[in-house]
Amino acid sequence: MTPQLLRDTLGIELWRVPIVIASAIIIYLVLLLLLRLFGARVLSGLTGFDIVVSITLGAVAGRVILGHPPTLTAGIIGLVTLLCCEAIFGLVRSNVRIHRSFNNQPTLVLAHGQPQQDLMRKAHVTTKDIMSSIRREGITNLKDVQCIILEPSGVMSVLGYHSVLDPDVLYAVVGGERVLSNDSVRPD
Repeated sequence: MTPQLLRDTLGIELWRVPIVIASAIIIYLVLLLLLRLFGARVLSGLTGFDIVVSITLGAVAGRVILGHPPTLTAGIIGLVTLLCCEAIFGLVRSNVRIHRSFNNQPTLVLAHGQPQQDLMRKAHVTTKDIMSSIRREGITNLKDVQCIILEPSGVMSVLGYHSVLDPDVLYAVVGGERVLSNDSVRPD
């Protein structure tokens, strides 16, 4: 089979295949690094701005991976490479040290109705984000919130006082001890 016939059949020149694979791996690692630096909240879709950032990140990453001109074969190679990266990192996640270096930890952003400003800054969470999550849960009084945790996925978990908090729920939550130290205290 001639190189021209192979290119016409696959829609991609063979020399571009390793470039697509390398581009996909590099983009995957760069996105992991950026999410580590800026927090998963960027991809949570909490605001219109967050959604625009998510879509733009995907578009830029896709364009870089596929190259010019984009082809179906390059797209398939890029997707397979990204999924292989995800599978490899899935296996590596069992190592706690490596897992923590690539993934954001769940972070306490509100404890006993009080915003945790230092942790909010680190997690890139605003008071508006917190209030939005409380309203979404149908809670009408800040004093009814025992804690809010920003999860690694960017979603905020709102825990009220309606039941006793099992300390295991706060396992590996950055700042979780702030809730437990005042667990029996409910602000009135």
